[in-house]
Amino acid sequence: MSTVNEILEKLKTLTLLEASELVSKIEETFGVDASAPAGGAIMMAAPAAGAAEAAPKEEEKTLFDVVLEEIPADKKVSIYKVVRSIANIAVNQVKEFTGTLPKAVKEGISKEEAQAAKQQLEDAGAKVKIV
Repeated sequence: MSTVNEILEKLKTLTLLEASELVSKIEETFGVDASAPAGGAIMMAAPAAGAAEAAPKEEEKTLFDVVLEEIPADKKVSIYKVVRSIANIAVNQVKEFTGTLPKAVKEGISKEEAQAAKQQLEDAGAKVKIV
C-alpha cells in the first residue's frame, strides 16, 4: 500500500503538461484509452497484464502535432510572425492564439512538416516540441 501512496504523492506534484504526457505514455504502453467510460478503466487491468508478457507491437506514428511551449518576451515579434505563417492566422489573431501555452500550432501533419515547423519556431527563439 505504501508504493501506491508514494506514486499518488508524486502524481500530485505533476504539472498539467506532465500529467498529459503521462496519460499519453500510459495509453501507449498499455494499449488503453483514457477517455473510455469508467467501466473501461476496470477492464484495463486484465489486458495490461497480458500486454506486459507479449512482445510489444509499437505502431509507427504518422501524424504529428507541433506544440508551442514557451515564447520568451524578447522574441515575441519574430515568433508571432512564424506562428502566423504556420498556423495560417491573421495578424490580429496571433496574440490571442498564443495567449495560453502550451498550444498546438499545427496538428495532424507529417513528421517532415512537423520538424520543419519546429525548426522555424526554434530559430525564432520559441520552445517547441513535437507530439
